[in-house]
Amino acid sequence: MNVLAQANEYPILSVFLTMLWFFLWIMWLMLLFWIFADIFRDDTLGGWAKAGWSVFVIILPFLGVFVYLVARGRGMGARQAAAAERKEEAFRAYVQQAAAEGRTGGAAGPGAGAGADELTKLASLRDRGDLTEEEYQRAKAKVLAA
Repeated sequence: MNVLAQANEYPILSVFLTMLWFFLWIMWLMLLFWIFADIFRDDTLGGWAKAGWSVFVIILPFLGVFVYLVARGRGMGARQAAAAERKEEAFRAYVQQAAAEGRTGGAAGPGAGAGADELTKLASLRDRGDLTEEEYQRAKAKVLAA
């Protein structure tokens, strides 16, 4: 007996197989979106190469995804790590610039207004999701220490 025939006899097996196919489909969709993000994140690919990979992945989705993973999969993690590192460096540069501006003072001078303005900026960045709670607390501690 094959699995599908058994699934009709045992309803719990049918539910299990349905869930299995559903989660495999979701996993494939996530992989597809991750590949598209990687295609457009990669600065070494030219416009025609990006267009070619995109068309290949759209026209032959299963084959395109597997060929992309074999051909360019090794560098996907490195490109993602480099993007995360660039974001972290940009955040650190912003915090250092904001802290330096807070120390030199704004229109109110080096008094109370500069720190409050900086804390307001940091809170708005955290509320928008640009900063995690941990990053916000570190930046807040730096502003309050100045």
